[in-house]
Amino acid sequence: MSNYTKTTRQEGARVVLHDSLSLTGAEISVNTLPAGGSVPFIHAHKANEEIYFITKGRGKAVVDGDEIPLEKGDWVRIAPAGRRQFFAAADSDLSYVCIQVRAGSLGDYSAADALV
Repeated sequence: MSNYTKTTRQEGARVVLHDSLSLTGAEISVNTLPAGGSVPFIHAHKANEEIYFITKGRGKAVVDGDEIPLEKGDWVRIAPAGRRQFFAAADSDLSYVCIQVRAGSLGDYSAADALV
């Protein structure tokens, strides 16, 4: 059995990588909202925080009523209970990667977790 899994991104408004990468500790999705579009619902989570990386365009996130402007290069972390919704600017697509992990589950990280 191999110690890695590789996939090639499929095109689409939302591509979820959990199954194609055999993920066991995270969920990752690649998302694109068209100019003027939005995620059609507000949501929160029971136990998972989400980390968003904006890869293209401009827009905003609304978290618990607070508007957060977004543009390419921005990172945003949202706690599980944060009620969130994403919107693309009227004149710009908004593309982002969403990484979902259980809040508080990270033990050691970086060099502390490395085997050399």
